Amino acid sequence: MLHIKSLDDGLDLFKALGSDVRIDIIKLLIENNGINLNELAGMLKISNGALTAHIKKLEECGLITVSSDAAGHGNQKICSVHVDKILVDLLPREYEGNVYSADIKVGHYSECVAYPTCGLASSHHIIGEVDDARYFNHPERFNADILWFTKGYVEYVIPNFIPYSQKIDELCFTMELSSEAPGVNEQWPSDIYFYINNVQIATWTSPGDFGDVKGVFTPDWWFRNWNQYGLLKMLVINKKGTFIDGLKKSDVTIDRFSLTSNSEIRFRLGVPADAENVGGLTIFGKTFGNYRQNINVNIRYSPLQGS
Repeated sequence: MLHIKSLDDGLDLFKALGSDVRIDIIKLLIENNGINLNELAGMLKISNGALTAHIKKLEECGLITVSSDAAGHGNQKICSVHVDKILVDLLPREYEGNVYSADIKVGHYSECVAYPTCGLASSHHIIGEVDDARYFNHPERFNADILWFTKGYVEYVIPNFIPYSQKIDELCFTMELSSEAPGVNEQWPSDIYFYINNVQIATWTSPGDFGDVKGVFTPDWWFRNWNQYGLLKMLVINKKGTFIDGLKKSDVTIDRFSLTSNSEIRFRLGVPADAENVGGLTIFGKTFGNYRQNINVNIRYSPLQGS
């Protein structure tokens, strides 16, 4: 997901989309799950030089990525769509307030229950043994940059270092997620549940476990028939409800929790055994997938009344 927070911030994106040729490029890349540049030029019936100019504009605004594929004949350049959706904020926020931000590594959970298929890996190697859930409690799990399981959950304690005598008005989480299938399967739906302090706030159904192309940041040693990347999701809970990628998912509001500078905030992601689609969960950190980030958290806050 690409989040454009104002019309001015989206100018480069809007210009990039203001071309029939570039729209055709995106359509072809979606239909074919990535194409090398020579084939793409042939499909469009334009020269490689003309294609390069269009590709540069689309790449600069984050719509597509170009990666090398040394497995083919020579070192080919493969072009793929980088985002699954675009969210544009047309109206300014009613209240910006103050913001405290935190970056949480995938392996820094405080509690977990995991069922095979499952595992963890750092940027350099698998941690322990695949499908042995005991390694979710191994000390090296703090180095994990990717984790996966078929059902269960992981829970993170969110750092809360906002100033004293403040209340929390909004929590915003961004993270790269997908399902967890044996091997890979792009048609593998999974109902992923989100909780704050044991209260379910939203559910999102991941469409699949993606392995059609290598993740942009996925290490070279990672197995090509394993999950390569996920979808970037933005979960927001504020005074109006809970939203995923700008779409309202529940009426649970931030006021239900009465969070202040003294509150513990526990954020849980999981796939319950009784979910309609038990298709697992994969969480990607900054050295895996298509987005160089961990679990990012923004906490908006304001003074408590009477403080």
